[in-house]
Amino acid sequence: MAGASTERVTVLCRIAADHPAFAGHFPGRPLLPGVLLLAEVLEAARGVPALSGLLEAPLTLKAAKFLAPVQPGSTLAITLQAETTGWRFEVMCGEVVVAKGQFAADAP
Repeated sequence: MAGASTERVTVLCRIAADHPAFAGHFPGRPLLPGVLLLAEVLEAARGVPALSGLLEAPLTLKAAKFLAPVQPGSTLAITLQAETTGWRFEVMCGEVVVAKGQFAADAP
């Protein structure tokens, strides 16, 4: 993927207000679990041709920071920045960065 580091794509994602994860995480103050937020990042990457090929190899989550809660009904902007062997991500809800990190495809 030479030159892939210049590829940057933003994908919008709406988190359903009635998502089942909100029922137990947490009563009275529902928040999207971090693992489900990462699943949304992976799903967004599947739709990006420059990244989808990397999803065929085992992946390593090199870094992840969860900076703000995601509440029911939120619309997220997931920005993916392709790199030689993976991608960086940033997830925003409105003007707030809620998560950021990096995935890498493991060498075969």
